Amino acid sequence: MDDYMKRAIRLSLVVSLGGFLFGFDASVISGVIGFVVPEFGLDDWAQGLVVGAPTLAAIIGGITLGPLSDVWGRKRILQIVALLYAVSAIASALAPGFWVLVFARAMGGFAFVSLLIAPMYISETAPANVRGMMVSINQLNIMVGFSAAYFANYLMLQISGLTAGWVSALGLDNHIWRWMLGIEAIPALAYFFLLFRVPESPRWLVVNNRLDEAKDVLLQLMPANDIDFALQRMQEGIREDLSQASARLRELFRPELKKVFAIAIIVGIAQQITGINAVYFYAPSIFEQSGVGTDAAFAQAVWIGIINLVFTVLAMLLIDRLGRKPLLVAGLAGVFISMSIAAYGFDQATYQLQPEAIAHLSEEIDAEKLAAFSGTIYENDVEFKHAIRSSIGEDLFRQYESEFIEAAVNMNPWIVLIGIAGFVASFAFSLGPVMWVLFGEIFPNSIRGLAISAVGFVNSLVSFLVQFLFPWELTNLGTALTFFIYGLFAVLGLVLVVWLLPETSGKSLEELEVELGIRKEKV
Repeated sequence: MDDYMKRAIRLSLVVSLGGFLFGFDASVISGVIGFVVPEFGLDDWAQGLVVGAPTLAAIIGGITLGPLSDVWGRKRILQIVALLYAVSAIASALAPGFWVLVFARAMGGFAFVSLLIAPMYISETAPANVRGMMVSINQLNIMVGFSAAYFANYLMLQISGLTAGWVSALGLDNHIWRWMLGIEAIPALAYFFLLFRVPESPRWLVVNNRLDEAKDVLLQLMPANDIDFALQRMQEGIREDLSQASARLRELFRPELKKVFAIAIIVGIAQQITGINAVYFYAPSIFEQSGVGTDAAFAQAVWIGIINLVFTVLAMLLIDRLGRKPLLVAGLAGVFISMSIAAYGFDQATYQLQPEAIAHLSEEIDAEKLAAFSGTIYENDVEFKHAIRSSIGEDLFRQYESEFIEAAVNMNPWIVLIGIAGFVASFAFSLGPVMWVLFGEIFPNSIRGLAISAVGFVNSLVSFLVQFLFPWELTNLGTALTFFIYGLFAVLGLVLVVWLLPETSGKSLEELEVELGIRKEKV
């Protein structure tokens, strides 16, 4: 490996830390929400907004900060992103109430634009023969960030239970959720300072007619003899992009692109509407619904992060060998089977508070109010929760919900764990990484960026709705029905993918355009 390749890899590793921060920021809330809900007295809608606020802000961030990277440069926007992550983490940790927490979390959502800018920077600096692998480092770092957040949450939970004086002195016993959120500031600030060692994108420098600076950057990335040719290619590509810019928006609405957009929107919606971000962002809360208790629920969430990482790597290794369509078909089928297993596990649950279980509940709970429910068997979680709420009040129920369920539920939690683990593995093996590869292949080069942005907007909007509605669904539909609905969406997506999607692997972009009806085959 020559020095130029080593430098390119170092740049990719540094810049792709934005992916790690996204994964961490997005999933750390999974451990926080169970503590915030009783402390701030959040109802279902408020709970959904705390979780979904970053995704909603990310939609706005993509429209604003994304284009600004063409004005201010990739490096400067990434530094702003790093500061946004750090400020969001600190402000979230110090939030005195609900609305401050929502705004602080939304601030981090603006930083989600790193998902667009980091791969853009890497693609503009990496050697062509390893560009795909370099860009995939960012996707891998996202999964590492997810896993790190689950592990950090579990570690914080274990530390909070220690009796050491320093635990109380730092507030880890009574303010654990604040530490879960605030710890993100450490990697965010490290990212900010590391970016000072990263040069600006040479392509952006050429666009802004800063050719001498572009040459200095390229000297770090390739032999001096290749620089003039690389600059010429960049200038030609930039001129072509500028000359076609006015026509691209009109081209989005070509009749020939209807099928392509239909496929992209179907896959984009299926990726989110099957419930992945409900599982990612509420994982411990979901496992608590099976009665395993808080500690075990956090531990199981760590395993979900590990499974997610392993199967993402597996998909990256097999996506070119097996093809895009087989992975999507297998993944969607796996999502349906796994969600059905989880739904079955919750559907078999019954709930009964025995006198001895009531006696062991927290002293804050009035046992006499629960005496009327002693021995009563409830066939589903909706009926059980409604009965307890009506007896002791909403606030007290939310504070001790996990304790009530653990005391009353009769079910096999392993069925739920197998179902959720299978779901995450199926998603990570298919819908997670395959969607973005597919989008890069089915859209014509001239409008690819605009088209992916348009479909990405739909994808993000559905993601927000899934996160926002999940607490309401658990309260009103129940856990079993909620997961079964996700499974039905997977079946619908499976049917449409089998019907509409051609295999894209191993075919040139020109062949795909003919197969998708974008242009006619030359005779």
